[in-house]
Amino acid sequence: MPTIGTRGAERKGWVFRLFRAGCQSAAVSLSLSVLPPPFSVGRACRPHEFASSRPSSLRPPPQVVMGLRAAFALLALGLLAAGERGTTFRTRERQGGITLGQSKPKETTQRETYIRQHEWTRNELNVGLVVPQTSFGRREYTKAVNSVFNSFQKTRGPKLEFIKMFNFGPQQVRQINMTLTPSPTAILNTLCKEFLSVNVSAILYLMNHEKYGRSTASAQYFLQLAGYLGIPVIAWNADNSGLERRASQSSLQLQLAPSLDHQTAAMLSILERYKWHQFSIVTSQIAGHDDFVQAVRERIILMQDRFKFTILNTVVRTRAADLKELQNSESRVMLLYSTRDEAQIILKEARELKLTGENYVWVVTQSVIENRQTMSHFPVGMLGVHFDTSMSSLVSEITTAIKVYAYGVEDFVNDGRNKNLTLNTQLSCEGIGESKWRVGDRFFKYLRNVSVESDQHGKPNVEFTADGVLKAAELKIMNLRPGVSKQLVWEEIGVWKSWDKDGLDIKDIVWPGNSHTPPQGVPEKFHLKITFLEEQPYITLTPPDPITGKCSMNRGVLCRVGTDPELAPATGSEPPKTYHNGSMYQCCSGFCIDLLEKFADDLGFTYELVRVEDGKWGTLEHGKWNGLIAELVNRKTDMVLTSLIINAERESVVDFSVPFMESGIAIVVAKRTGIISPTAFLEPFDTASWMLVGVVAIQASAFTIFLFEWLSPSGFNMKVSQPQPITPPVNGKNPNNHRFSLFRTYWLVWAVLFQAAVHVDCPRGFTARFMTNVWAMFAVVFLAIYTANLAAFMITREEYHDFVGIDDHRVSDFCSHSST
Repeated sequence: MPTIGTRGAERKGWVFRLFRAGCQSAAVSLSLSVLPPPFSVGRACRPHEFASSRPSSLRPPPQVVMGLRAAFALLALGLLAAGERGTTFRTRERQGGITLGQSKPKETTQRETYIRQHEWTRNELNVGLVVPQTSFGRREYTKAVNSVFNSFQKTRGPKLEFIKMFNFGPQQVRQINMTLTPSPTAILNTLCKEFLSVNVSAILYLMNHEKYGRSTASAQYFLQLAGYLGIPVIAWNADNSGLERRASQSSLQLQLAPSLDHQTAAMLSILERYKWHQFSIVTSQIAGHDDFVQAVRERIILMQDRFKFTILNTVVRTRAADLKELQNSESRVMLLYSTRDEAQIILKEARELKLTGENYVWVVTQSVIENRQTMSHFPVGMLGVHFDTSMSSLVSEITTAIKVYAYGVEDFVNDGRNKNLTLNTQLSCEGIGESKWRVGDRFFKYLRNVSVESDQHGKPNVEFTADGVLKAAELKIMNLRPGVSKQLVWEEIGVWKSWDKDGLDIKDIVWPGNSHTPPQGVPEKFHLKITFLEEQPYITLTPPDPITGKCSMNRGVLCRVGTDPELAPATGSEPPKTYHNGSMYQCCSGFCIDLLEKFADDLGFTYELVRVEDGKWGTLEHGKWNGLIAELVNRKTDMVLTSLIINAERESVVDFSVPFMESGIAIVVAKRTGIISPTAFLEPFDTASWMLVGVVAIQASAFTIFLFEWLSPSGFNMKVSQPQPITPPVNGKNPNNHRFSLFRTYWLVWAVLFQAAVHVDCPRGFTARFMTNVWAMFAVVFLAIYTANLAAFMITREEYHDFVGIDDHRVSDFCSHSST
């Protein structure tokens, strides 16, 4: 600030300030020393308020002298009212504080001086506002700031209680107008001298520049410095897609503009609408091109449940030859992310490579469209995503940014856990105070969790994700089409809304080549490399015409039979450009060639016929395939066309078509009459079944019946342990003579199993008799099954060798099976 002061830097004196009419924020600051030295005159007023700020001589003008006299009079009255000479007064003023001190001030440390300079902001909330420097924008910025504070006073929206506790008004919004490409020094001065000196608790960074070069680097530098200081930033910058994702996520940043993720989501929604499953990505070395590719891949993963995408190529254009990869690809849809000037070069090279015709669709990002200015090499029918970056849109976002800050402060103040925390940063770039605001991370969480009502009907509230990205974003879908003057212009043809289920709403589109129907998104004809091996009558080789090198209509198509890397491929009946003689190319004809021609006409593809190098059909030797099968397994060819026999080994590694002819090959073997095996009676059941019956079923049944009979009151055990009364014999038999033992139980089980008519001792206990009946039922079922199967196994059979095919090992090696 200009001052009226002494030339000697070490002289001490009193400092006070005079307020003068016409200068609202600052007047003349005077420094009087003990010995009156020569002094200079300076002004703290703005240049547009006073035409002259320096006098022509060192002698002060009369108005300054009158001001000095008035100041001394006010000083004397103030000292008398205070009651002592050394009383200190402090006032608040926008540009700084003024101290009236003692005649002999004591020595103060540098830190105490810093604290005194910042003491006046203790009950104020200051916020920094960085906006573009324009000729007529200052008035619009001020109008927007005043408008949002008027809405706070009129209690529109939630009622803010913190305004009663803090001094927060339009004058607390510290506005800085920044150029397009500020230097690092200017950025540091803005943070240190303009913002940290007044303890801003947040910075509103709003820029609508779309240069994606030095301006993007400046914005990233500014945001990184603010994040290092721990000051939250509420940003709306049109070139935010050019910021590196890692740097923006690590800083305390809330982004009000649509992010790169929103742009990729809108672009893929266009592809989904027109059923374009495969596409390529083309980028320049613009800042954030890696983030763009990663954002596309992440979005594809999120959409894979409802729509499948395939990225065919990812090209980062550094030289003209890089786009040739697209020329050899089947991709017909390109996603382009670059600057407008870089897009001019890329699309010019694409036109030379014939990648901008009516079958190719280019979908571009905001960075290519910029301010809707077209370039000469932009093809008609391009599609793009865009959001408004005009000055009016920027001014409207100022209101949103201030509301986000105010609602965040309200939540912070109302939280009882923050009772002992302050929103004054107390930071300095001079090594005094804290180097990072400790409360910044905590305050940022409150800013991130706000919900600000939207001014547009039907649009959801302004909310943010955990990364500080805007949840609900709206993008315009643009189409490059002829205007009124036949010049290509970007025209809005739809809108994409992230919160809408359908998402995309598109009107009529002028497609590439001025077509009214969308391209298929896939090549009309695809090219195949086909490998063959000749065998008459399926494929026959004949020499071509010795003069023209072509094949006549009745002699088939041209095919390559030699290997020479210098020779270009031949397609159909056209000879290669480097054709020398007939030793490298022959004419292929036959049933397979006629079938191939039919497929090419119906399916719409071109092909190149190449003979297999080793001349083998394909067998597995030492764990590796050779011949035609090796060409398919090693992906050296797309298809094999020949009379190839299908077997199990080949089918395990390659896919065969439906056989177009059955050869009728059969193997004749001798039959012989077999004899009945000595173990034929055991063949109705397997070993496990016999073991189950003999070891488990019989033993379990015998022991169970004996145990129940032993424990039964009328059974064997009770007859032995208790004396039985003597009863007279009935029909000549003594009922007390009951004989039953474990061996008699086994005799009973075997007799029931084989249904033998022998004498057995039946158990008397009810439970033992029940188990005997269960075993009898099992025996009936078992014998029925056994006898039914036994007849089938006792019949004599005819035996012969069961070969699996002509490739059976017993056919190829007779000696090893001579005994059979």
